[in-house]
Amino acid sequence: MIKKILKFLLKLTAILLVVFVIYFIWEIKMPTPTIDKNLSIENYERIEVAPNHYTVNDCWLKKNKYGIWEMYLEGEPYERGLIYGVLAKELMEKQEIYFVNQIDEIVPNQFFQFFLKMFVAWFNRDINEYIPEENLTEIYGVSQSFSDKYDYIGPKYYRILNYHAAHDIGHALKDLNMVGCTSFSVNNELSADSSLLIARNFDFYMGDEFAKDKLILFVKPSNGYAFSSYSWAGLTGVVSGMNEKGLTVTLNASKSDLPFTAKDPISLLAREILQYAQNIEEAIAIAEKRETFVSESLMIGSSIDNKTILIEKSPQKMDVYDSENNQVTCANHYQSDTFLNDSINIKNIKNSDSKHRYDRTNELLNKNYPIDYTNAISILRNQKGVKDEFIGYGNPKAINQLIAHHGIIFKPHQRQFWISTPPYQLGNFICYDLNKVFNGTKQFSDIDSLKVASDSFIQSNDYKKYEVYKNIKQRIQKFVMIGKPFSISEKEELKFINTNQKSYITYMVLGDYHAENKNYPKAIDYYIKSLEQSVASIEEENIIKEKIVSCQLELKEK
Repeated sequence: MIKKILKFLLKLTAILLVVFVIYFIWEIKMPTPTIDKNLSIENYERIEVAPNHYTVNDCWLKKNKYGIWEMYLEGEPYERGLIYGVLAKELMEKQEIYFVNQIDEIVPNQFFQFFLKMFVAWFNRDINEYIPEENLTEIYGVSQSFSDKYDYIGPKYYRILNYHAAHDIGHALKDLNMVGCTSFSVNNELSADSSLLIARNFDFYMGDEFAKDKLILFVKPSNGYAFSSYSWAGLTGVVSGMNEKGLTVTLNASKSDLPFTAKDPISLLAREILQYAQNIEEAIAIAEKRETFVSESLMIGSSIDNKTILIEKSPQKMDVYDSENNQVTCANHYQSDTFLNDSINIKNIKNSDSKHRYDRTNELLNKNYPIDYTNAISILRNQKGVKDEFIGYGNPKAINQLIAHHGIIFKPHQRQFWISTPPYQLGNFICYDLNKVFNGTKQFSDIDSLKVASDSFIQSNDYKKYEVYKNIKQRIQKFVMIGKPFSISEKEELKFINTNQKSYITYMVLGDYHAENKNYPKAIDYYIKSLEQSVASIEEENIIKEKIVSCQLELKEK
């Protein structure tokens, strides 16, 4: 009798679960944007001109000699999206593979993956209501070339919208060291040629594979201003870009409360500003009318206004920071009047690594005035702490944390910009001129005479050791976080320490390794050693101290 009841309850639970899923999917059903139904990917033939060089009508995609993919697009929103997808189909599939593989590693259990998928779908259920129709239409066009491989996760259009939102979640979770960007601007007497210069590191890290195929995009839309942006295949938003009017946009995450629902992804707000603003006033007006779900500083440089400002935006409020002098520095905290006394911002300045990078940037600027693009690149590559203290490689206190997706320099008056090539911001910086890009020929390349050579650090023994260190560190972290098998001998531990001896992270992850193996005395020793180094923040120090207490409690219970 009991067995029959249990079987009945199991069947009932299964039926209720199926009903719940059907209801859930019905509730989150997202309408597709209005499109020209006469257009589809079948209308566009991709022609291979040469290896890694493709064209569709007047649009094209090619890989340059530095390994960076260049794409030129023009036309109406849906047509642009379709052509983007046809040109970059394989690149987008690779990016999705890298992204999904990361999720599989972090959440290997299929049951939990199912509920994660349900949560993400629910969280993003209204996202289309906050995104301009033009962006939705273009994204829908791109999605038509998405891989069938991951249709089990969700329809292609849902997936690409969710990936745009996932980028913002990465910003919201800055504490996981996915994001820690630094940027600055100089002008007039502080600039070597007395014209506006803007520099930034984009420290968004989703793994080495994700950062491998970078894409520099040049777009001549049917409405608005022509622009360029640097990111990866599949992202139609902007994280770093400049338009034909000499207006630039870059993003710096700030501390957020965890959001409860998705709104306009910040990269799509940046895209709208880049496409439709020619000056600071218009950029502010666009930012004011859009609701976003994370806190972000948008650094806006303008050749028309001959200045740079910060639009500081949170889900609840917005303000503009104008330094009223010829220098603006931005890390990951707010500076405007509205946010100065905000409790979250005050706590962020006190407890995070943001203020340290802010101070270090100002220190290097003061040492190197007047700044030209070569000085600016050197600052973006700097790995030391305040007062030139060596703080180990990969320390979040450093401007260059050796995780950057890219570094970029803008000269808005000249319409020139330099982008980094791998690895990180250490490779060659290559220059493009938007005057030549959008002169009507639709054929252009980087300007070889303005190239800045790669950092000598990548030829050093220390760099080779850092790459070994990073590999072992990641394997330890996967062992601790998700139980991926890994072991390290005492001899190998010493070798690992020697790869990055001054980094607190080296000793912290070894402490984590031994704590996971229940060797609490050794874990405590490593945590104490970690605290003897230059720890990135008070927040991080407190986490390490809590780990020591946890190990001590485990020892008492034995």
